[in-house]
Amino acid sequence: MLAERLCEIVNLDRILAIDVGAGTQDILLWEAGQPMENNVKLVLPSWTTILARQVKQATQEGRPLFMTGNLMGGGPVVSAMKRHLRAGYPVYITPRAALTVRDNLDHVRERGYTLVEEPPDLPGLVTLRTRDVDLKALAGALAPFGVTVPEAVAVAVQDHGECLEGSNRKFRFGLWREFVAGGGEMLDLAYRQPPPCYTRMRAVQEDAPSAVVMDTGPAALWGMLEDERVASHADEGFVAVNVGNQHTLGVLLRGGRILGLFEHHTVLMTPEKLARLVERLRAGTLTDEEVFDDNGHGAFIGPDYAPGAGFDFVAVTGPQRHLAAGLGHHFAAPYGDMMLTGCFGLVTATRRLAANVPRQMSNVK
Repeated sequence: MLAERLCEIVNLDRILAIDVGAGTQDILLWEAGQPMENNVKLVLPSWTTILARQVKQATQEGRPLFMTGNLMGGGPVVSAMKRHLRAGYPVYITPRAALTVRDNLDHVRERGYTLVEEPPDLPGLVTLRTRDVDLKALAGALAPFGVTVPEAVAVAVQDHGECLEGSNRKFRFGLWREFVAGGGEMLDLAYRQPPPCYTRMRAVQEDAPSAVVMDTGPAALWGMLEDERVASHADEGFVAVNVGNQHTLGVLLRGGRILGLFEHHTVLMTPEKLARLVERLRAGTLTDEEVFDDNGHGAFIGPDYAPGAGFDFVAVTGPQRHLAAGLGHHFAAPYGDMMLTGCFGLVTATRRLAANVPRQMSNVK
């Protein structure tokens, strides 16, 4: 399986890494032999943020919307479309783009969207294209500087997994639980061919063919390990916390394995709650019920975790890391650039996968 993931990537001397968040898309163009500080780096608004602004403008002007394109992350753009509908203006949307709202298209219709295959013939119609990644636009922006987009691309997005009925929080965390119970090897979270349930990752690969894809949480974990102080605790085990704009992920990490974790919503996080969650995770007493009942995703501690053996060190990253200020934790900043932590992780994981291909291929008959 590992060899299949990277068999099409032939040149890893240059890697374009894109970490797609709710607020920004963080971009690194890594080149072999180049000091990290001299690589091309960009922090741009994410497409969901850009589209949300355009939807808001259409609402202010009282114009109907037609949404077409690919499945993408919702967040700001879905919130903007909800407000557009509440204001009394229609949203026409293609079935593929509608998956941005919900995985079940009947649920999309119930929310007031009109599903169509073609744009309606209406005066003042605003047409917007949904996507998480736009390599053509990025290439156009870089071209005046003599910078080209490489063939090796790695992208991180948060993918809840396709959930047609029930709670998508439970569904997403069920995937985490299965992963940890199955060994928790971080390298298994980087995909050349993501499982069918990861529809957002697969949508990214339609817009960025052959891209290695990951969830944003694991990408941040890989990136934190590029911080020298964090790396020095990898063998004994430590607690890694990524406080993102939408989600907070706390992980028991040792030797490239995730032994336990919790996932919550950052909007519900306070310094006191974060401190309590980290301490109960480290103590091995944090339960799935208490996190889920607090409107988080859940918690799971694998059978291989032994409380009290290491894990005293806590490293924090993410754009909302200020919530951990004053808690005495280390703020990870690989290469001095916290905002690109996920990108550094994407590059590291992609190169690590490539380095493992020959060993894995020797077992392929």
